[in-house]
Amino acid sequence: MRTHETQPSNDEHLVIVGNGMAGHRLLEALLKHEQRPQRITMIGGERAPAYNRILLSPWLAGEAERDALTLRETDWYAEQQVDLILGERVTDIDRAQRRIVTDSGREFIYDRLVLATGSRPAIPDVPGADLAGVHGFRDLDDAAALTHIAQNASDTANRAVVVGGGLLGLEAAEGLRKRGMQVTVLQRSQQLMNRQLDATAATLLQDELERRGLNIITGANLASFEDDAQGHISAVRLADGRRLDADCAVIAAGIVPNAELGRHTGLTTARGIVVDAWLTTSDANIHALGECCEFEGQTYGLVEPIWRQVEVLAARLCRDSIDGYVEAPTATKLKVSGVSLYAFGPIEPDEEHEVLTYHDPQQGDYRRLLLRNNRIEGAVLYGDTAFGPWYFEQSLAGRDLGACRRALLFGAGDAKPLLEEAA
Repeated sequence: MRTHETQPSNDEHLVIVGNGMAGHRLLEALLKHEQRPQRITMIGGERAPAYNRILLSPWLAGEAERDALTLRETDWYAEQQVDLILGERVTDIDRAQRRIVTDSGREFIYDRLVLATGSRPAIPDVPGADLAGVHGFRDLDDAAALTHIAQNASDTANRAVVVGGGLLGLEAAEGLRKRGMQVTVLQRSQQLMNRQLDATAATLLQDELERRGLNIITGANLASFEDDAQGHISAVRLADGRRLDADCAVIAAGIVPNAELGRHTGLTTARGIVVDAWLTTSDANIHALGECCEFEGQTYGLVEPIWRQVEVLAARLCRDSIDGYVEAPTATKLKVSGVSLYAFGPIEPDEEHEVLTYHDPQQGDYRRLLLRNNRIEGAVLYGDTAFGPWYFEQSLAGRDLGACRRALLFGAGDAKPLLEEAA
């Protein structure tokens, strides 16, 4: 796939397309290097400088101020001698001339180009998905629109339907509920957060959210969005015929990498822009990073692997010797509406797994460990997640925990002495 790659030099002009969290993290990493590229231009399609998307949910819920989201003010970029261009999107790349063109008609010549264009919501292919009042939940404009809807809701127009029972969907649902709206969550699978939780933890989560006032429908297959004859959503129709009145809808049912720019310019693409272990595309002078890229068939939605990609690419651009990016196990630390969750490894046990379970219904705590030959391969923790990092550490080390097996569910404090005694 790759052509012969020239070595970067620090007098090159680096252009970063995308001022989201991945692009900004790369910029911060580059600025710490002595051999950083001396000319850096960052182009962002949004009008606001980089912000923390993870805080969109607290902002929607009224628990954070808008200013808390901003990672750096625009003055900071100038102080760092970085040219920041906001509100413009790159529409074309001339790879032969190493020139990019924005939607305003401006042209930039680059030596190295990084595409950090992120992702967008996966929109269901059903009638009415383009109606007014149907929103994603990925950026400031989405969060601002939903906040406006909730703040202006009335007793007769305050019904929201959220499509997607994963982390993002539940956070959006809770945010709207806390703003006073009546919210229904539609989850296509039979349980919430089916990629992170087993059935017991998912049931505990659903029970808690329903006690707070959310209406949750699992096994829900979306059929269409209906309008009010004025082009605005009025209801959501399910495949089984049920009709849910809706004054707005939120789509949070997965993401699609923004790979169109790379595809348009002839880079190798699949679901995302295909990269090698040094985040280099099929063009030796173009790199891709974060949610828009694809490595060994994997695309990305969590920050931990993207931060590791940033380390590799920053070192590469600064001419440091570094091993390439490799996939690594990731522990998912989730905070859904004040409920703590921690999970890693396989969700469902196979025939060779030993399953250890602790459940305290009164305290709302649940832990389940999957062991193979006395080694932890997977864990799901709900409620009290304090032991999660220790379990993950033991899993990564492949440590034989037979000596403390009976104490494992009670965490490091009880298990460590037994391990030390057996050592």
